[in-house]
Amino acid sequence: MLCCLNPDCPNPLNPDDNQLCRSCNTPLIPLLRGRYRVIKVLSDEGGFGKTYLAEDVDKLNEPCVVKQFAPKIQETLALKKAVELFKEEAKQLQQLGEHHQIPTLLAYFEQNNYLFLVQQYIDGQNLLQELHKKGLYNESKIREFLLDLLPVLEFIHKRGVIHRDIKPQNIIRRDSDRRLVLIDFGASKQLSATVQTKIGTAIGSHGYTPIEQMQDGKAYPASDLFSLGATCFHLLTGIVPSKLWMQNGYSWVTHWRRYLNQQSQGGTISECLKLGNVLDKLLRIDIQQRYQSADEVLKDVLRQSSQPISSTFISVSRTSQVLASLPLDTQRKKHLLVSAGIVLLGLGGVWYSYSQPLVIPKPSNLSQPINKTLEDSDSPNTLKGHSSDVNSVAFSVDGKTLASGSDDNTIKIWNLANQQEIRTFKGHSEWIWTVAFSVDGKILASGSADKTIRLWNVETGEEIGILKGHAAGVSSIAFSPDGKTLASGSLDKTIKLWNLETSQEIYTFKGHSKAVASVAFSPDGTTLASGSWDKTIKLWNLATQKEIRTFEGHSEMVLCIAFAPDNLNLASSSKDNSIKVWNLVTGEVTQTLIGHSDKVNSIKYLLSTDNDQTTNKVILVSGSNDNTIKLWNPVTGQEIRTLKKDSGYIYSVAVSPDGKAIASGGSADNIIKIWRSPR
Repeated sequence: MLCCLNPDCPNPLNPDDNQLCRSCNTPLIPLLRGRYRVIKVLSDEGGFGKTYLAEDVDKLNEPCVVKQFAPKIQETLALKKAVELFKEEAKQLQQLGEHHQIPTLLAYFEQNNYLFLVQQYIDGQNLLQELHKKGLYNESKIREFLLDLLPVLEFIHKRGVIHRDIKPQNIIRRDSDRRLVLIDFGASKQLSATVQTKIGTAIGSHGYTPIEQMQDGKAYPASDLFSLGATCFHLLTGIVPSKLWMQNGYSWVTHWRRYLNQQSQGGTISECLKLGNVLDKLLRIDIQQRYQSADEVLKDVLRQSSQPISSTFISVSRTSQVLASLPLDTQRKKHLLVSAGIVLLGLGGVWYSYSQPLVIPKPSNLSQPINKTLEDSDSPNTLKGHSSDVNSVAFSVDGKTLASGSDDNTIKIWNLANQQEIRTFKGHSEWIWTVAFSVDGKILASGSADKTIRLWNVETGEEIGILKGHAAGVSSIAFSPDGKTLASGSLDKTIKLWNLETSQEIYTFKGHSKAVASVAFSPDGTTLASGSWDKTIKLWNLATQKEIRTFEGHSEMVLCIAFAPDNLNLASSSKDNSIKVWNLVTGEVTQTLIGHSDKVNSIKYLLSTDNDQTTNKVILVSGSNDNTIKLWNPVTGQEIRTLKKDSGYIYSVAVSPDGKAIASGGSADNIIKIWRSPR
């Protein structure tokens, strides 16, 4: 069907071959701007135009959203204000669309005397629809809601943008990954202490809008936080705040608890609601008494919450997140050596933001080797068989086997139960720098100084594919969380994406001025990170294939990067002997970990639980040329303990899927060592 773009048309749907609308006789536009086929109305904007579902024929009919601006306003100032708001929405989407929880702006143009805005289509239901379908939120779901949306608000506020219309209708839960997406920036304003509408009209929605915004047209980050609190109230009670506002003005916020359901888990919700104090502070009438930043709210939510967060908070593949690899000592070796390890961060579908208080294991907790007692804890298991340095190690998805890549041009698969070699893969003509298992564990990928990536059948040992395209050695590889894509970094300064079904190159990212040493997918699969010898880390939007931002702070080359399981932080290690933890929302360094006396070649996150399976521990593991492996608290920067090798550099560390073992490969006697954590 083809949709008529006359905003007054009572029945806009038409057959594809119609020239004129059968309802209003308006000429039909088969392709808006020669590209977008408008197929149905999504919503009527109440006298300002309509929002349509469309298909982008230049992108294989990919769905998109077309917003039409056709105001029925005669008064000049009001019309001018409406035009400004529509243009403002386009500007905000262009600026903010780099965030994976904000729709991307695709186009903005004028046609047939109407303004049009085209943006990314988010497949999912808004939270009002979800509320009607699935019922009221409990406290656990409110906590998940806040933890997912607060970083988005922090992101826009840091960029000087206030949304001004936070409510359930403007938050969509995306079907693909269950993440929350913030939409409708038409009312957003650039941050200013004197933001005020020129025609005396408030922008926002009654009940959700704070008093300073409603009465004076002034908006601040704290104004969005009031709207966030009102949204939480609506989701908890099912009561639309505008109804209470019409009856009681703003007085309803001082006694919002009386509207809660009476029973919840053995007591009244008022008694059980641990986030009650957070909602109190969000809903303060006086802006000075309210939270002033989303980060403040996030810290209080984490501090006052002790229940595990369900998998709907951060939806990640339950199998593996392949992380980074690293360049090694070019003075000691004639060429770059790189190793990679898999970090398997999921544990029973439960994920934690590591910015919450951590439970740190006792010093002995990562010293017991496999099949050995605590008395033998200083002697980890060793796997012997390579004839040269071991540059990369990676655990299989089930944790039963380990892969290793070496200077001897071979890859070996090891049985961890009996510590015996299972098979050897041969095919590369030069050193193996990186190995990684696919998310289903059936394929092993290897990258080499011979400029190729080879794919192997883990079960049979058969080579099943060769990926060629890099102009220099392949230093790092990573599988996407959905298992469909492989990313590779190279000494040729580029990052390539590969389609694993066709073994064809999808795209090449260019931007680094020196070799790319490490690549990693974000846990949600929307972002790719790369670390380079040019001392920078870059983030790339996989949907738009554009660079999001560059992190600068290391004084020497970046050797390895790793995403934290919370999808909000990223760690990097460097030749400057340090590890830095970056906030992905603000771009700021939250911790610099100092303790290694030589360059840090490999870092991995470890997520595990205590014996009772109730308390999570998030630890950062690092391997260095100083012959040690160190365990860190990534929040405080505290060094937890040091695991020492006999001698030689440590080129790679890997963490088992259950978080119970750490493997390392390096230059000492061509062996692999494994430490076991007791339970």
